Amino acid sequence: MFFYIIHASLFALCGFSYAQNLSVDPNWREPSTSRALSQRISIAQNAINAIIPQLQPTTGQFAGIGYWQAGNVWSAMAIQDQFTGTGTNKAAVVKNLNLVFGLYLNYDQFGQITQAQAQAGTHPLKNFPLAGTCDGVTMAGGVFWRPTPDDTSVNSITTGANWIRAHNLNTNDIVLDTVSGADCTRSPASWLFTYNSGKFIEGLSVLADVTADNQWNALMLSIIAAAVKNTSWQGSNGIITEGSDNTQNNDGIGFKAIFIRGLREAFRRIPENAQLRTLIRAYIDVQYNALLELAANGSSYSANWSGPTPTSFTSWGQLAALDVLTAAVEVN
Repeated sequence: MFFYIIHASLFALCGFSYAQNLSVDPNWREPSTSRALSQRISIAQNAINAIIPQLQPTTGQFAGIGYWQAGNVWSAMAIQDQFTGTGTNKAAVVKNLNLVFGLYLNYDQFGQITQAQAQAGTHPLKNFPLAGTCDGVTMAGGVFWRPTPDDTSVNSITTGANWIRAHNLNTNDIVLDTVSGADCTRSPASWLFTYNSGKFIEGLSVLADVTADNQWNALMLSIIAAAVKNTSWQGSNGIITEGSDNTQNNDGIGFKAIFIRGLREAFRRIPENAQLRTLIRAYIDVQYNALLELAANGSSYSANWSGPTPTSFTSWGQLAALDVLTAAVEVN
């Protein structure tokens, strides 16, 4: 069975009014591409093929990158097949996901906070008193970052829409990182990572699509409008600068791939919003053109999308590029 999984825990959201600026920034570098569909498909598949030799067959992971980053490689391969209507990558994806799911049977058991647990101030998987409310709002719906008894971090990447809106958006509609389930302290305000907004956008786009409830759509538009113009992770030319280290892997390199995938899902799920689609297409094409013109050496890609081109292949640079290359197949 071939499948694409979006995994999220999402809850009811009260109605709010949001204003969005969905215009394309005139300062963005090359927000369009004239490459033919066949060429875009070939470019993306060649990049996939280039990372396959790094596969470690006993673990389903890839040399040079971490386990969650390896998962994003398999996701990009599945998305490529989904876009193109082919099964080019199917056998490898299914085989290795089944392998990994068998090796890590409890991969999804991180510990959600229920209403009863929030009221009682305890959680069965944790060894500390639970803060049932933060700033007068229930912590119910939060999901811990790690399953270890002493981990206090309730993280945006693992948690649902109602909790994020109540606890972890800044005044600019950028999703923050963590809140302590023990004492309500938040991660530093400077900890702004693309993947938190990316996963929130992805989840909201699914909600807006399947429920036809405009409150999800309105919130999603606000998050997208803020995220694609957030200068903390990109230059004035629109090219993402987060995770640009070519010398060694780090989480930020994989974060931006998740961000692009979330935008691609919103593009797919909301076809009736032409202005939104124009904005997302332009933003993805900025990254696409930067990769191909500034950061490519054949089918190998630098983690630094502003360049220079890589002098050698790295799994982390390749991983980060895959979601941009596959997204460009669909959005154009």
